[in-house]
Amino acid sequence: MNTMNISLPAPMKSFVDEQVVGRGYGSCSAYIRELIRHDRDRQHLRSLLLDGGESDPAVTADTTYFETLRARVRRHSTE
Repeated sequence: MNTMNISLPAPMKSFVDEQVVGRGYGSCSAYIRELIRHDRDRQHLRSLLLDGGESDPAVTADTTYFETLRARVRRHSTE
């Protein structure tokens, strides 16, 4: 594993230390890795949402579409 050193102002360092203790992380590095994973996942989700928003609709979301969804839910809830 590679090493990266970062400098934080005292209030931020205190916050990180509190999170490590209060949320059960084994170290500051574990906490920072988790933040990076969450940010990576958030960026990926944002990219998927933007791609979906720019794509053509697969189906028209009209009254028939929603009635079909409701019927599927009703069938599923009675099974």
